[in-house]
Amino acid sequence: MARLPIDAQYLTEQLKALLKIPSPTGYTDTVVRHVTQEVQRLGLDVELTRRGGIIAIHRGKGRAAARAIVGHVDTLGAQVKRLKENGRLELVSIGHWSARFAEGARATIFSEAGTYRGTILPLKASGHTFNEEIDTLPVGWPYVELRIDAIARTDAETRKLGIDVGDIVAIDPQPEFLENGYIVSRHLDDKAGVAVMLAAAEALAREKAETEVDIHFLFTIAEEVGVGAASILTPDVASMVAIDNGTTAPGQNSSEFGVTIAMADQTGPFDFHLTQKLVRLCREEDIRFQKDVFRYYRSDSASAVEAGHDVRTALITFGVDASHGYERIHVHALRSLAELVTAYATSPIEIERDREYHAGLKGFTRQPTREAPQVIEDDPAPAHVPAGVV
Repeated sequence: MARLPIDAQYLTEQLKALLKIPSPTGYTDTVVRHVTQEVQRLGLDVELTRRGGIIAIHRGKGRAAARAIVGHVDTLGAQVKRLKENGRLELVSIGHWSARFAEGARATIFSEAGTYRGTILPLKASGHTFNEEIDTLPVGWPYVELRIDAIARTDAETRKLGIDVGDIVAIDPQPEFLENGYIVSRHLDDKAGVAVMLAAAEALAREKAETEVDIHFLFTIAEEVGVGAASILTPDVASMVAIDNGTTAPGQNSSEFGVTIAMADQTGPFDFHLTQKLVRLCREEDIRFQKDVFRYYRSDSASAVEAGHDVRTALITFGVDASHGYERIHVHALRSLAELVTAYATSPIEIERDREYHAGLKGFTRQPTREAPQVIEDDPAPAHVPAGVV
């Protein structure tokens, strides 16, 4: 079956709803409830892990060699490290992001007594007081503090509010959805990926699409701290495609348009055969794509492999400008990703041997080894050998 039509309005509405729910790693119960209720509405079979990882299954003709699509609902955030003598809060980051992007952010503190609002400020925030020193203060988490919008002038007053060390701090996303298709917000990593997964699941349900095997839509809750899909996979899953952000920074080949297929990240190359299949599907279905390699990046798939899961992995991404900061994406990439997910979900099984946990050499995959044909300069249509054909 070819790629399925994607409801772009549904996709963007789901993204807006997700961005409204604070969900830094460690505080994801509310967003888990939201996503679970939505996939149940779409008719998927749903189970939750103890901590809230979501396994939502579109049932296919068979369970062996099931396919997984994975994204994470948790985001970056912060945590209270110390109640300062001036009543403000020293913070540590949740996930890896620069305090440069925290300065000026509005935030919510989740305390035992309830929630409080506040602003993350540099230690020297007033030009009227510190003059040019506000421009020479170093960048880093030791040089910012959270000002609470309540009577909190001393550490005793702050403690009286019910705020304490370890409280979770969620950063406001401040989203903007522009008419030209651009979306600017914090936490698009990976709430945009989750919206893509929901849009693909909606298309499969709407079109009553049949799949050869079960399709597991997996939503993890701790990717930003390196846990990811370590414990959510079941043994019948043979291949897993992660959806996350691709960086459109200088020196990278990612784009805010189309699908960016990652060939490798800091953990090494992704599975050759699964990645080449995704490339081939993009070509066959006329989905714009480009390839990239990420040197300082890991996703849900890395944690799964490191945990010992024998599963083929690949990573497809939406191009993000200023990742882990004020991020910007384009709806074209999100729609393209959802189209690719539907094309992959409905495509036939090509490696029959993957239906078995262990098997002999018969049916084992082959990678191309023969010399590529020479291109003659005056040949208007040189021969082409598709990747993986031997």
